[in-house]
Amino acid sequence: MGGNGVRELVKKGLGLGEMGFNSGGGAINWFPGHMAAATRAIRDRLKVADMVIEVRDARIPLSSANKDLQGHLSSKRRVLALNKKDLANPNIMQKWIRYFDSCKQDCIPINAHSRSSVNKLLELVEVKLKEVISREPTLLVMVVGVPNVGKSALINSIHQIASSRFPVQKMKRARVGPLPGVTQDIAGYKIAHQPSIYVLDTPGVLVPNIADIETGLKLALSGSVKDSVVGEGRIAQYLLAVLNTRGTPLHWKNLNTRRTEGCESIQNVEYSLKNLRTKRKPPNNSGVLYIEDLVAEVQHALHSSLSEFKGDVGDENDLEELIEKQFETLQNALKIPHKGSESRLMVSKKFLTLFRTGKLGPFILDDVPDISTASR
Repeated sequence: MGGNGVRELVKKGLGLGEMGFNSGGGAINWFPGHMAAATRAIRDRLKVADMVIEVRDARIPLSSANKDLQGHLSSKRRVLALNKKDLANPNIMQKWIRYFDSCKQDCIPINAHSRSSVNKLLELVEVKLKEVISREPTLLVMVVGVPNVGKSALINSIHQIASSRFPVQKMKRARVGPLPGVTQDIAGYKIAHQPSIYVLDTPGVLVPNIADIETGLKLALSGSVKDSVVGEGRIAQYLLAVLNTRGTPLHWKNLNTRRTEGCESIQNVEYSLKNLRTKRKPPNNSGVLYIEDLVAEVQHALHSSLSEFKGDVGDENDLEELIEKQFETLQNALKIPHKGSESRLMVSKKFLTLFRTGKLGPFILDDVPDISTASR
């Protein structure tokens, strides 16, 4: 069962369908005032930009697009930078690259924390600007994207590269915070000379209204919306629905093939792995080993619960019953003492942290559109 099945279940039940993502208050208000001002500022600056780097989350290549800006962006030279590629399934990523290529859209998967990765992006930008370089002495490149797709991390890497190229220039480092939407000012960074190429940073802005609830849930799951806006329990419930309907836990049978390396994308304090550790002393004084043990427990719990499940994951009532049981097994796996609703919140937070830091494996949540319809 793929994304379409999850979409139908989200609409029908799971207690998720009553949510609304809008700017006018409603069930959920997720469009802060500074975003409206930032959107206007971005539109003004787009008029003078020679190129746009649109940063999206590689796990949600379509859902992380700002739909309100697409009309403005489509008329510009544009490169899609699919960030957090280390958290995305590489096999599916190749299908996305082919899809965007069929749309005649330049696209490059990146890791914003990797200098070599960002250098490849800047090389592509310079190639694409060659046709206007002969006519313009100064070129402006804008970086845009919704909150928490890694724009600030990308700008910081560009800053470091620019500083090595032009060591005398003074540039302010972009602010990076643990919550989405912390970069609220726009600054310029010089990356090339003759002609001069400046990269303009912008705040991350969401669209005021999200018509599709599942798109909103994907944005929340990837961290583009503050957890408190939607609720960690709901987000974790949606994640479990995705995992179960895809049958992902059934592929976790061979749990001894653990990854022990750290994840480069763990930068936000909110998602730090240190928050997963319980008060007990990790074995061999190794936090990494303990985290991997924890991941094994979680994957084993979800594998067992889905393997023993006799119902139909395509039925919303059966799936909801399975998810409730899985919350109980996750509580045991995560070593969380029984504290009623408080324990469910703790389970949700730790489970989401494992997903967001890539410890449950690489994922892409969006379905690749049919290439045959891409150019229509």
